[in-house]
Amino acid sequence: MVTAFDCVNKWFEVNLLSINVNKTHYIQFKTKNMPTLDINIICNDNLITTLSNVKFLGTYIHSSINWSCHIEYIIAKLSSACYIMRSITPFMSLNTLKTIYYSYFNTIISYSLPFWGNSPHSIKIFRMQKRIIRIMIVCKSRVSCRKLFRRLEILRLILNISFHLRFL
Repeated sequence: MVTAFDCVNKWFEVNLLSINVNKTHYIQFKTKNMPTLDINIICNDNLITTLSNVKFLGTYIHSSINWSCHIEYIIAKLSSACYIMRSITPFMSLNTLKTIYYSYFNTIISYSLPFWGNSPHSIKIFRMQKRIIRIMIVCKSRVSCRKLFRRLEILRLILNISFHLRFL
């Protein structure tokens, strides 16, 4: 029986290309109730392994299309952005801080937002966004951010999610 993988491997050989078996993996997409199938893919007498999540174009994708691993990855980056912002806030103007926010923090939360933005885990990212807004304005952690977002003219993540989902 010839599989699709055999055809791809043959095409690679004909075109003088090779598959690095050590870096080649596959992922089975499934729902929570669906059992994992036992699939064995063999390439050049080596077994291709399966992964539960994979980083594809900077976005972590889980086999159950659960975005929690990607959001945890983003939170680590956003935490370092908050630290940087806290360190430079005393020395920068508000306009400079906004520029840094858009160039670093906002680019992280905007990347692949249409995919993970509707996840229930995205509230963690929204909390990080509120934290950095409070750092920029230099106020306490219990202060409401609603007026702060308006003052800085920054869209909240929740607004970004609904905006992006309308155009899918």
